[in-house]
Amino acid sequence: MSRSNGWSEVGMSLATATDSYKATHAPQYPDGTTKVVSYLEARGSEVADYTVFFGLQYYLKRYLTGVVLTREDVDNAEIFWNAHFGANYFRRDLFDYIVEVHGGKLPLKIKAVAEGTKVPLHNVLMTIENTDPKCYWLTNFVETLLLKVWNPITIATNSHAIRQILKEYLSETGCSDVDGTVSWMLHDFGFRGVSSEETAGISAMAHLLSFMGTDTVAGVFFGRKYYNTTDMLGFSVAAGEHSCVTPYGRNGEIEYFRKMLTIYPTGIVSVISDSFHILEAIDKFAELKELIMNREGRLVIRPDSGDPAMTDLKVIEKLGEIFGYEVNDKGYKVLDTHVRVIQGDGVNRKSIPEILQLLKEHGWAAENMVFGCGGKLLQDFNRDTFNFAIKCCRVEIGDEVRYVEKSPTEINAAGELTTSFKKSKKGLLKLVKTGDSFLTVSELEDNYSSLEDELITVFENGELTVDQSFHDIRVKVVR
Repeated sequence: MSRSNGWSEVGMSLATATDSYKATHAPQYPDGTTKVVSYLEARGSEVADYTVFFGLQYYLKRYLTGVVLTREDVDNAEIFWNAHFGANYFRRDLFDYIVEVHGGKLPLKIKAVAEGTKVPLHNVLMTIENTDPKCYWLTNFVETLLLKVWNPITIATNSHAIRQILKEYLSETGCSDVDGTVSWMLHDFGFRGVSSEETAGISAMAHLLSFMGTDTVAGVFFGRKYYNTTDMLGFSVAAGEHSCVTPYGRNGEIEYFRKMLTIYPTGIVSVISDSFHILEAIDKFAELKELIMNREGRLVIRPDSGDPAMTDLKVIEKLGEIFGYEVNDKGYKVLDTHVRVIQGDGVNRKSIPEILQLLKEHGWAAENMVFGCGGKLLQDFNRDTFNFAIKCCRVEIGDEVRYVEKSPTEINAAGELTTSFKKSKKGLLKLVKTGDSFLTVSELEDNYSSLEDELITVFENGELTVDQSFHDIRVKVVR
């Protein structure tokens, strides 16, 4: 059966930016419903036992702030949904009401913890509720857009977790400036590995909360546009790739190395070194030792194949023989400042400590290394990495308040009945500071009203009410 019905010229809008089934939900609520309150939670992860909250401001500015619904949008949505369902399920009167009464702005109130805050898992991070009783259905209609905040939160948390690993190894192996060094130790190589330009911008921006190095320039532009800054948020260096060196051939590889050191006479220069044989390449750098040592800058040698940990160890040992090293106060060897190694292949949260542990066991300090991460930095995650969900916790039906929860009983692999980890919270929720941590408190608890809520109103009736800067968020993340 054809369902075209003229929809082919219709554009997407707020009225269609949702999961299809949500367009049918309004009449499914109990008759007389006037208020729906829902909340965001991270329900578990192997990455970390906390999340770094980030990215909501982007989604609010990009998709929900200001006039986001027009009469034309509603007309187009009606054409689309009727064709999509093959039936007249679309309640255009609900959307017409927002256009006519609210001028196309969304009658919603969104509260959230300040961006950059590190919150233990299983806590409320954000709440959403309608501010107009006739728009009770809108709270969860926008879930599809808002739940995408899982992505920048996940990337920000993963990068922060790696930062903590790096700090531990820097400290254990005698680095004298841990905080100054760590911010440059994980470079973003992920631009080509993500699914879209928007994904690149959102994800790379999240990574830049913990690190200063990036080749994913989209993150720099997104941070400037959506997080109130004119500062340069991420930096990079002159570097080559295999297509630059392989035309020289194996015998001409040294000429490429010499050219890189000559055309970039100062600063950091990164040289891909595994085009033919990584240890032979190190021998060629030995022939260029005088040029390297007299240069005002640093040569960073990049292996890009083989077992990462063992390859890096062999390369660093050979560089130590050629260029020398110092022994720091904790007894670990640090290469001459003119040379370092960057590992850009097979890098992720698990392989980084494996590499640094092997170096440590052989007496080499962590500061000899920097890392570049591509496919595992920005794209290797999904909503279930932290089991994010938005769930309804409270409804009002006329004068009645109902505290609602999802509490499924599951059948496990042994055939036993168990309570699911998907059990949700009920009632109005506060995120309460407890020392250096946080705790979620429900209005059903006696002390609820006396507790200060860390969730602040960031969006109300179509307007952004808090506008954070990237600088302030970054300071909060790295301190």
